Amino acid sequence: MSEQLPFDLAGPPSYGRADFLPAEANATALAWVDRWPDWPGPASVLVGPAGSGKTHLLHLWAARAQALRLQGAALDQPDVATLFDMLGDARHVAVDEADAVAGRPHAEQQLFHLYNWLRERGGSLLLASRTAPARWRVQLPDLASRLRAAAVAEIGAPDDALLSAVLVKLFHDRQVAITEDVVQYLVRRMERSLSAAGAIVARIDRRALAEQRAVSVKLLRDMAPELGLGEG
Repeated sequence: MSEQLPFDLAGPPSYGRADFLPAEANATALAWVDRWPDWPGPASVLVGPAGSGKTHLLHLWAARAQALRLQGAALDQPDVATLFDMLGDARHVAVDEADAVAGRPHAEQQLFHLYNWLRERGGSLLLASRTAPARWRVQLPDLASRLRAAAVAEIGAPDDALLSAVLVKLFHDRQVAITEDVVQYLVRRMERSLSAAGAIVARIDRRALAEQRAVSVKLLRDMAPELGLGEG
């Protein structure tokens, strides 16, 4: 009997408010996003590890502020006219992976122009990065000083409750039935990050489909080395 070929049936991520899981780890960042437009300055920064929900919060804010969303790498353009073409009529801008500008002269210059352009028009700039701007090693002094003045909202490591909720949602999104003991087995042994949760659920789903097995603690034990699960 030939092995079933697994297909990844997970859809694209959903960034609606109902899909965001509030927790102690992200409470400060969520409150800061909700505080807009009552920000003390034109720029703010969301800081947190990979998969912590920064991109989701950027989408929530962008929807609320009707902001343009950009990637930091997209700012690496030699001509300022290219930046203004991207901006169009936008008065608010969200930049994901904003630390990608550091050490790139053109990108740093464009972010500097973007900051000034928004400030002059009463707009807002929301940046997201794994590290705070003070650690970006920005070469342009004027940009570095503006970034240091920006408000920083940090997202911490997820606690058990958040990890559990994320795992349940990820399995549900893939229409995979699980029990509470599966969730607890993973939470006690997995790397404590939301990005790890996504990768683990995807691997489990593929293995279960390939072997036509239910997702159970026994399956997880069989996959423990592959999933990087500790003793717990």
